[in-house]
Amino acid sequence: MSLPKSRMRDAFLQSIKDRMEKEEDIFFLTADFGSPVLDDLQQAFPDRFINVGISEQNLVNVSTGLSLEGYRVVAYAIAPFITMRCLEQIRVNLAMLSQVRPLNVTLVGVGAGYSYQVSGPTHQALEDIALMRALPNIGVWSPADSATAGLMAHQALDTQGVRYVRMDGHPLPELEPAPTTEDLQRGFRLRGTPGAMTAVISTGYMSHLAVAVRDELEAGGIPVRSVDLMNLASPELSALAAELASCRAILTMEEGFIGRGGMDGLLNMQLAPHLPKAKWAHAGLTPHYRFEIGPREELLAANGLAPTALADRVRELING
Repeated sequence: MSLPKSRMRDAFLQSIKDRMEKEEDIFFLTADFGSPVLDDLQQAFPDRFINVGISEQNLVNVSTGLSLEGYRVVAYAIAPFITMRCLEQIRVNLAMLSQVRPLNVTLVGVGAGYSYQVSGPTHQALEDIALMRALPNIGVWSPADSATAGLMAHQALDTQGVRYVRMDGHPLPELEPAPTTEDLQRGFRLRGTPGAMTAVISTGYMSHLAVAVRDELEAGGIPVRSVDLMNLASPELSALAAELASCRAILTMEEGFIGRGGMDGLLNMQLAPHLPKAKWAHAGLTPHYRFEIGPREELLAANGLAPTALADRVRELING
């Protein structure tokens, strides 16, 4: 029986709408994006909903100005456009300025990874993690399901600073266990077997693929500790290292270019040194653009990211 699915964006936007009904210092900006929940927001708050048009640079400029006036701002657009078309504005107006002035701006990118599977590489966000991680003073949040996205909306409004929230564009099932506020504070959610000697670390859509990898390995008698990494800029890595202290084989999985400063860069530089007894493998997209159009599963499989292939990577680590 298939599990019910829901869109992260709808849960996130519903949480924003609930807060806007009670708090009048929240503005919502969009770059000509549409959805039924956005229509509801615009109708409910015409004075605090601004569509700047197809102009992501101006989206960031206006968001910064509103935040400097004391408002909390959510800026919403397609993931590659809100991170790449306006990178200079994010760098200067948000990353630099937030270091000397209090700001509360949340950049929301919908369409992480291969979400826009039939739109080609122009609409696929395969570099956004690396780009946003490269900027000081910018948080990078990556929910894997709607429950997490809904909680992150509240966390964003309640936390001073600037962050980028990347969300999948497709309906997805909820992962277990349900996320807690402690998970969001630590920046990761744990599943699977505590004390296992094998771990799989993933983020976003890949955390759903990690379920299939874990199931295949455990069916073959290999207990697995699964980590859904939600915070890709500043997770509590000392706490994560303590949770994975028993591990001797760790596979990381991301729907982004491997070896280009994404999640693998974070874990290589900041987590691996705390787990010197573990052998690591990093699974992701080979660093070149694909112009093939097809189902997401086929695009991932072409990069070696099918569940069985990933499970084989873990077996190689264990037996190597």
